[in-house]
Amino acid sequence: MKEEKKATRQSYGETLEKLGEENEKIVVLDADLSAATKTSIFAKKFPNRFFDMGIAEANMIGVAAGMASCEKIPFVSTFAAFAAGRAYDQIRSSVCYPNLNVKICATHCGITVGEDGATHQMLEDIALMRALPNMTVICPSDDVETKYLIEEISKTKGPVYVRLARLATPVIYEENQKFEIGKAIQIGEGTDATVFATGVVVAEAIKAKEALEKEGIHIRVVDMHTIKPIDRDIIVKSAKETKKLISIEDHSIIGGLGSAIAEVLTEEYPCKLCRMGIKDTFGKSGNAVELLKYFGLTSENIIKCLKN
Repeated sequence: MKEEKKATRQSYGETLEKLGEENEKIVVLDADLSAATKTSIFAKKFPNRFFDMGIAEANMIGVAAGMASCEKIPFVSTFAAFAAGRAYDQIRSSVCYPNLNVKICATHCGITVGEDGATHQMLEDIALMRALPNMTVICPSDDVETKYLIEEISKTKGPVYVRLARLATPVIYEENQKFEIGKAIQIGEGTDATVFATGVVVAEAIKAKEALEKEGIHIRVVDMHTIKPIDRDIIVKSAKETKKLISIEDHSIIGGLGSAIAEVLTEEYPCKLCRMGIKDTFGKSGNAVELLKYFGLTSENIIKCLKN
């Protein structure tokens, strides 16, 4: 990993500007939070294709659905608590049911929202979105991955939910790294354990990998940037090749990445999975890094889980 850090919401805003230059069908909608979601970058460059819908998230999703039915490619942004939570009914009935080409890119996910507290720390969005028919669910881990996947979904038909973070996290990948929706990235070939991770905690999994190597323990990290469709092949492969399986996510352990992996394992290769995440509770207000420690989502906790 590099020492450079960058929030995936910033990477999203920069990529939107680039896409706006390449494709005039792209429009952007925001719910009065463009400075925070970074859609303001697009708005400044393309004011006639940017629509601030105010604090009316349900209406925003409905408008985006209408635009998609007219061959536009709407990117819709607000905080995840409002996108996946407040506008769930409209996403379900107006976007997923008719299978429209709407890209919902929600920022400020998980406990790393920090001081905004439990009401804004969306810990259930992966569970909600992956349960919807026709929906693709993506949770990128760094700047490079975010930019590639945002470009990729602009070319892919159908509803997409992208989970983006407020917290600046390490840049993991080189610019020439290749990504594919639905195909996870394996980092390392260790056989002592596999750590499946998604989003901001992929960096923590890599830190654990590097620390364990000094002790002669060799693990692999699997970056599950796509939650749906899940990469079933790499889950089964890792289960067969490694001695222990761990999942970690900045999300509830109910219905998130760990649940998705467990579903695959029960059907194809039954074995034990240690799920690390938020354990059926709400978040708390506090510094994002301190909250990761409080809820046990750090490299140190991964190492403890592996050694238990």
